[in-house]
Amino acid sequence: MRCQRGFTLIELLVAIGLLALMAALSWRGLDGMTRSQAQMRQHSDEVYALQAGLAQWGADLDALALQPNTQSLDWDGRALRILRRSSATPGEGLSVVAWSRRSVDGQGQWMRWQSAPLQTRGALQQAWQNAALWAQSPSEDDRRREVRIAALDQWQIYYYRSDAWSNPLSSAGNPGDAKAANDTAAIPDSVRLVLTLAPGQAISGTVTRDWLRPGVGGGK
Repeated sequence: MRCQRGFTLIELLVAIGLLALMAALSWRGLDGMTRSQAQMRQHSDEVYALQAGLAQWGADLDALALQPNTQSLDWDGRALRILRRSSATPGEGLSVVAWSRRSVDGQGQWMRWQSAPLQTRGALQQAWQNAALWAQSPSEDDRRREVRIAALDQWQIYYYRSDAWSNPLSSAGNPGDAKAANDTAAIPDSVRLVLTLAPGQAISGTVTRDWLRPGVGGGK
């Protein structure tokens, strides 16, 4: 009778070691794919959020409302406040919108705030003041009305008036002047937004967006 020879202990250990190595390599490959997919989703979300924010920026300025003896557009160096018409429900009233950069958890964030629909002049004036306070020290109610857009290192605003770009704070006839707020000419021909996005995002560096006031340039 012949003895059937089986695997030795060393052969079994080598086989088990090879299987363990293959399992580890396969796990690393799957983990890498999962991480890549998660990173791609995060980058896609960041790009979408920035695109939506820039589109909303333009929509807010397009819906800018002019009211007698009322500020419609104001830049105080920290926040840009806009008095805008409602685009959702006709007759809903006006709203105050504010855009600002504020540090959240140690990182600068480009943010948007919007008031509830306003029906009285007193409510409008209160919301206008709240928008300025929100940019500095928001209340709990203000935080519920804000939206984070993108991580931001810094941002700048310029007005185009009298055939030149200038700092809104140094421009003559600042649109923040309530006496001129009911005059269409007090609104700049164009508003330039310059964002310096924080590194490490899907889009980083400087992004510039120009808004042209409707009717300027003969409809071109």
